[in-house]
Amino acid sequence: MTMSCATDRHDIHDVYAAQCPCRDVLDLLANKWSALAIGAMEEGAQRFGALQRRLDGVSPKVLTNTLRRLEDKGFITRTVYPAVPLHVEYELTELGHSVAEPLAGLRYWVEDHLDDIRTIEAQ
Repeated sequence: MTMSCATDRHDIHDVYAAQCPCRDVLDLLANKWSALAIGAMEEGAQRFGALQRRLDGVSPKVLTNTLRRLEDKGFITRTVYPAVPLHVEYELTELGHSVAEPLAGLRYWVEDHLDDIRTIEAQ
């Protein structure tokens, strides 16, 4: 059994392979708070408090962990401005902007089809 997720097609990753690191990225991006945070940052750099208000219902701990994970994977940058109180802004990187559009499509699809889903659930 190989630990690689590359297929025979010139090292193209295979998210379906059990050990593929693609799954870690998919797990991060498929998380509702990640998808919503990325969407909120499409409007430009955001402070933590603004993000927390925009992502109604997220706890500070969960938002902090989400932002750290997004930063670790290169989807956002965190900039600290020396001020009192401390001023921190989060902003999408080029990589973050590249994933924002497909995630926006998913968010819009959910909003557009929620009534259909609820109708099916009620049956």
